[in-house]
Amino acid sequence: MGNQSKLQKEAMRVLKETSRTFYIPINSLVPVLKKTVASAYLCMRAIDEIEDHEGLAPEPKEHLLRETSKLLSQRFDRQAYESLIEPYASDFPEVTRRLGDWIAFCPQEIREKVQESTSIMAQGMADWVKKNWNINTEDDLDNYTYYVAGLVGVMLSDIWEWYNGTSTDRDLAIAFGRGLQSVNILRNQEEDYERGVEFFPEHWSREDMFQYARRNLRLADDYMKELHTRNIRLFCKIPLVLAKRTLKALERGQEKMTRTEVEAAVEQVKSES
Repeated sequence: MGNQSKLQKEAMRVLKETSRTFYIPINSLVPVLKKTVASAYLCMRAIDEIEDHEGLAPEPKEHLLRETSKLLSQRFDRQAYESLIEPYASDFPEVTRRLGDWIAFCPQEIREKVQESTSIMAQGMADWVKKNWNINTEDDLDNYTYYVAGLVGVMLSDIWEWYNGTSTDRDLAIAFGRGLQSVNILRNQEEDYERGVEFFPEHWSREDMFQYARRNLRLADDYMKELHTRNIRLFCKIPLVLAKRTLKALERGQEKMTRTEVEAAVEQVKSES
């Protein structure tokens, strides 16, 4: 019990350091969901940091993601993972180095599902590293956003179903993840361009990406209608409202929402739920 309690504190600390945006809704969940979603988020963030690492060449990056995917597709071998990343461990953040802890922290009954989704994500990320994130068409964009964000929606739907039988349309769950990711793409366009990555399909204007984001966020609204558990609705509504408001801020020419605007939006969602 002592170890689990210590691990929970560390998981929530790393979560807060890694993503303040997701820390807020995760922290609002009932204990069993809080533990499950926190561990799932940290697992996915662990591999995301490998994909995003600017100092790592494509070949070792692809290798690490494919091998991690294999390890996740079976009973996780913590020692094998630590040996795999050992040559690069000093370059990776704590969230990546401690993947084994986040898996151990996940409730056993849902652990296999979390590992499966993270494994598929790692494989998809490796494919996109190999292609140098070369997005030419909307189909390419759909494929990329499925692997890096749509799968998060699918995994969350699996968790809701496991928790209390909540049934949701997986296509809408994917759109929920895609909607959030497309807002991130718009927000980070300049920063991505500076590091030599372009997530816009060929000949797409910024307005085309705005339309893509709006379309997926409308489908995310439909996803919300399928969530009848207050706690789960609140969890999903916070990032969705923040994404919509960030989109409006970007349309006005702001870089992002201010911290005060974020806090006010979260309080409003909580008071309305």
